[in-house]
Amino acid sequence: MHSMLKLLAVAAVAFAANTSFAYATASVTNRDDKDHKITIIEGEKKQDFTLKPNQILENVCAQGCVLRLNDSEDDEYQLEPKDQVSIEDGYLYYDNQEEEKPEEPKKK
Repeated sequence: MHSMLKLLAVAAVAFAANTSFAYATASVTNRDDKDHKITIIEGEKKQDFTLKPNQILENVCAQGCVLRLNDSEDDEYQLEPKDQVSIEDGYLYYDNQEEEKPEEPKKK
């Protein structure tokens, strides 16, 4: 019976590890010295948050969303579940975007 409980515990951990990648969610970090209001819009659902300096808001945008910074419709950003973004100097930056590398010249 004891080995059956161990097996179930191992299976539960393995399942949790595998599903964490399938359900990735975005995160927002406030790297400024002041509070910032953000609004997360997912379809018809809209939530407001106030991020204190150095605060991280995790598990947002499970299906993708629009993030509005400080109630400004001019400061709207499209987020995907995998995105990690930060607020710096009042602007939103994508932390996990890879920079595009220039193509190597083709050798003849």
